[in-house]
Amino acid sequence: MQDASAWGASSPDRDARPASVGAKRGLAALPLVATASIPATDPDCTERLCAALGPGPFAKVFLFVTAEADLAALTAAIGDCFDASVVIGCTTAGEISGAGYAEGEIVAVGLPASHFAVDCLLVPDLTAIAAQDLIGETIRRRTALTAQSPGFDGEFAFLLVDGLSTLEDELTSALAPGLGPVPLFGGSAGDGIRFGETRVIWQGKALSNAAILTLVRTRARVKVFNLDHLVPTGRKMVVTEADPKRRIVRQINAEPAAREYARLLGKDPAQLTTFTFAAHPVVVQVGGRHHVRAIQRVDENGDLIFFSAIDEGLVLTLAEPQDMVAHLDRELARLSEDGAPAAILACDCILRRMEALEKQKYGALSQVLRNHRVVGFSTYGEQWNSMHVNQTMTGVAIYAPEGEAE
Repeated sequence: MQDASAWGASSPDRDARPASVGAKRGLAALPLVATASIPATDPDCTERLCAALGPGPFAKVFLFVTAEADLAALTAAIGDCFDASVVIGCTTAGEISGAGYAEGEIVAVGLPASHFAVDCLLVPDLTAIAAQDLIGETIRRRTALTAQSPGFDGEFAFLLVDGLSTLEDELTSALAPGLGPVPLFGGSAGDGIRFGETRVIWQGKALSNAAILTLVRTRARVKVFNLDHLVPTGRKMVVTEADPKRRIVRQINAEPAAREYARLLGKDPAQLTTFTFAAHPVVVQVGGRHHVRAIQRVDENGDLIFFSAIDEGLVLTLAEPQDMVAHLDRELARLSEDGAPAAILACDCILRRMEALEKQKYGALSQVLRNHRVVGFSTYGEQWNSMHVNQTMTGVAIYAPEGEAE
């Protein structure tokens, strides 16, 4: 049983004044949300990234790092720009930069200390979560951050978690009571399409089997959202044999899982690919809303391995996608009905990216992301309030405070 002192901690960062490459050149006006991206192959990528991000001071800097990067070198070098406690991040299954969908890049997002107050909590071992300790520590951090940030009335929580831990469902469930009314979004760290090794970045170290909860209070207006472009059909199936701990489905409708899924689609089981799963997801109904239970891959024995929680007796419904370009543009436009956000920080499922590639809509989706100032990364799953979900985009839209220009 862990006590609260076992949780990794960083103190509230609003009053921190970390030095950066930009700061050494003199102060300059920062945007409400500072963003930058650099190819990971650039030999001076860390210094150029820090310079592009701006002078700070930052309450927090998020790094979304391609799986192609030298993570050890990056985490060591970033200390030359910022205090290690200011920087957190994760590896990705693709990045979202100012150009839209990107590959092979390091994306940085900085929250200026003038408008944001931040506290972070490390969950160092996802296999040993002590729920009551975690709830108590989260409440204490929330209370302290609120007291130290008068006038910072906007708030949200941002979660980064090891995407191969298979423990996101347990973690979000444990965090929910401590967060109370604070809206949460987040993403599971990725490893491109290899599914081999995923990491979160904490105080200059790259960690596995860990998660980082960031509590944010801000003078800005914020809106946490979750969206998907999927419509349930009338075709249903029942999980009749499963290994819930490993997210494996062995039988559907009392038949071998992959073969039965393929039969319902009218496809050859041997032709099932990640693109198939992205184009023909299955959903479950929870609380009056359908949520995707995305299939990651087919095992050699015909089992289906899922990205999120699965169990025997669960009724799955096949879903069909709407036009994802039109849908994303429409949903993001709704976030601008009362004024366009300065930036949208988003976690976007890898299956959405793969569907865009399969349907040759990658460029069009990138344009939509650019138009709406979306930055972030592609994930192995998304967190939204108390749930771990798949094949969605979830994030936070950040607006200038009332009466202020961006």
